[in-house]
Amino acid sequence: MQKLSIMAAAQGKSLKKYIETILIAKANTVAIEINENPSPSGDPWFNDPENMASVQRGIAEMKAGKGKAYSMDEIRELLGL
Repeated sequence: MQKLSIMAAAQGKSLKKYIETILIAKANTVAIEINENPSPSGDPWFNDPENMASVQRGIAEMKAGKGKAYSMDEIRELLGL
């Protein structure tokens, strides 16, 4: 902390102002990347616009009450497992 105080004084700034300047400069260099792929593992299946359109339609249908949620037991039964 003493080293920061010396550096701030050398620039004619208060310690608070010196630290704020450093934090603002650092924040301005942070690159934010928005990935449309909802998969935590980055599954390339979700990169296909047709697949994502299908997912979005399914979400809209569920929100509109037009879909059905299946339990794992129901899925196994439907698949004959």
